[in-house]
Amino acid sequence: MIEAGSLIRSLSGRPAARNFHTFVINEIGHAIVTGKFPVGSILASDAVMMETYGVSRTVLREALKTLEAKGLVEARPKVGTRVSPTSRWSFFDPQVLSWHFYAKPDRRFYESLFEVRRALEARATALAAQRRTAENIRVMKYWLHQMDSAAGDLENHGIAALEIHRTVAETSGNALLRSVTGIVELTLALALRQCASTDATSYLRSSYEALSRLVAAIGDADAEAAMAAVEQVIALDEASVFTALPQL
Repeated sequence: MIEAGSLIRSLSGRPAARNFHTFVINEIGHAIVTGKFPVGSILASDAVMMETYGVSRTVLREALKTLEAKGLVEARPKVGTRVSPTSRWSFFDPQVLSWHFYAKPDRRFYESLFEVRRALEARATALAAQRRTAENIRVMKYWLHQMDSAAGDLENHGIAALEIHRTVAETSGNALLRSVTGIVELTLALALRQCASTDATSYLRSSYEALSRLVAAIGDADAEAAMAAVEQVIALDEASVFTALPQL
């Protein structure tokens, strides 16, 4: 499992594992997604991996089972553990998504992320405008205040923005639409990473203003205005992510 917000909190470096099991999952999963262990390759033997990662056979086997459940590997008798084709990967899994933050930039993959984010967030936002409660709006306004207080700190700004998106997804009342959170966090983290190498003032201000309009529209039960506002938020993140990418 990966805690929501952990990717944004780790903008300055890879997140630390909380235990050996998580450590092995992260190391192997990261190596697969970033291409160190290519699709179709056979992972090293248990003995080699146990020595490499400094873990017991039990911990290694449990980690490999977790990675197999995520679609990244497949264990075959007399063959070993093979890295699965990307078509089998569980891309909605927040941990699998988080490993893509460290992979080589891929324009087509990024385009896919934003296509799915637009589709899911638009619907979640419309439902949130219909189903919001006073408590939902109170939580969103709290995180807006946190954004306003971030004073240019990219990490704090990102965490607050993510919490607003998470609250919108929760407010939609649709459990399946909550799966958008992992995609939102990855695209937001990619946008913030790009901002870290440029003057982020305009992005931060525009992001705060667009999210303010989003929260206000949901509070007013104005689904159309809310959807327009969330599109503006997504467009800002998309523009930031694609700024430094070469054209194909």
